[in-house]
Order: sequence, then C-alpha cells, then structure tokens
Amino acid sequence: MTPSPDISRLLEIMAALRTPGTGCPWDLEQNFATIAPYTIEEAYEVADAIARGDLDDLRDELGDLLLQVVYHARMAEEQNAFTFGDVVEAITRKMIRRHPHVFADANGRLTPSGVKGAWERIKADEKAERGALRHPEPAKKQVSLLSGVKTGLPALARAMELQRKAGTVGFDWNDPRAVLKKIREEADEIEAELDSADRSELARETGDLLFAVVNLARHVDADPEIALRGANAKFERRFAYIEGALAAKGRSLADASLAEMDALWNEAKERE
Repeated sequence: MTPSPDISRLLEIMAALRTPGTGCPWDLEQNFATIAPYTIEEAYEVADAIARGDLDDLRDELGDLLLQVVYHARMAEEQNAFTFGDVVEAITRKMIRRHPHVFADANGRLTPSGVKGAWERIKADEKAERGALRHPEPAKKQVSLLSGVKTGLPALARAMELQRKAGTVGFDWNDPRAVLKKIREEADEIEAELDSADRSELARETGDLLFAVVNLARHVDADPEIALRGANAKFERRFAYIEGALAAKGRSLADASLAEMDALWNEAKERE
C-alpha cells in the first residue's frame, strides 16, 4: 500500500489495521474509550504546533488528528452505527445551516457580531432538536444558558466557556482587579483549611482558586491553556539551568540544598 493525498487511502489503511486476523493486534483491541485520550492529546499537539509557528509540524499534527476521526469512524462503522462519510455529511450540513448569510438566498451580509449571534441561535436550535429526538415526550424541562457548554472540553477551556456564557447576561466582573480580589479570597480560604487537613475540602477550594484564575485570564484576554503552556516551558528552562549549573560543578540535584537550587533559579530568572 502506497501513500496518497486521497482520503480514501487513509480509510483503507485504517480498515486494514482493524481487520481481524491480518490487522494490527494493538489497533484491534482498541475502543472508543481507549482512543479518546489520544484524540485529546493530538488536539493539544495541533495547538502546540500553532503556538510555535511550525507549519511543517502543523501539517503532520493535523494528519494525526485526522487519523483520530478516521479511527473513531471506523469503529462506529464496525458497529453499524455510522461511517466516515456520515461524519463528513453531518459537518457539511451543520456548516451550511450555521452560515445562512453565505449559503442561503438572503439579502445583505451580517456583521461579525451578527454572524456570532446567529451561530449561537442556530446551535441552540440544533441542541433543542437533538434533545427532542432523544426525549420525544413533551417534557417542559428548563434549558440552562450553560447547557450548551460541552462537558467533554478540557477543564480550563470549559471554565473559560462557562464564564463567557454567563458574562453574556451580565453575570461577570467589570474589572480584572475585582477578579484579583476574588483570587485572594479563594487563596485565603485554602489557607484556612490547611490546618484541618480535610483533603476533599482542600481539593474543592483549590478548584475554586483555579476557576478564579481562569476568570482573570479571560479578563486580560489571555488563553489560560496557552498561558499555562508558557509557564510550563519557563519552568523547564529554569530547572534545566539549575541542572546544568550543578553539573558544571560535578554535582547533581540530590547533592544540592533547596537554598542552592533557589539561588540558581533566581540566576536563571535574571538571565531571561
């Protein structure tokens, strides 16, 4: 089998990998649940390539992400649920429906803000329709403003979206300084719980603190995921400096005191 720019070749490869008897043993034993973490990981790899501005890597990572879609679609086809073609049809139908200003016979064009508003209304209609299909009985259940925020999102992204949704109706801080005050309050609550050693309560309070920090990121127009990635990279650089500085003296981390490592950390910080 040879490489090809045609999507059909990728579908053939996945079908071959999942063919009992002749396929790949590892691929054959996978299911939706075991593949889902890889799907999330590949999406992060795409975001990382974009953040680094590496378009060659982005091409490869998009391919890896596309493979995840093909993988899930193949497993669904094996269960006679749907095919890859059904996935493509579903998204094309959705995109056409959500862009009536582009694909429908309509006079005039919407402004960017109008397009966003129309998108949200159409998404809400689609969600209501799906709910009606799943629960055809006439139930008068209240639909929350936040019900459209997908539960499968990474926690940071979901916190951001929950806050953004609530902010559309005015339930929001007006000043980043007010958010900072909230962060201090949450930190104080954690400190008050430290003596109790109640792990579950400490975990809840820590979650509140993280939620407040995401809120701050939103108010200063920073993506919390990208910001945290940057902090991770910074930590790695500075820690590597500590290791390198100690190695130059013929020493290891195990030989150094916390005070020494802290001093080297400050050196690394000053060099940046």
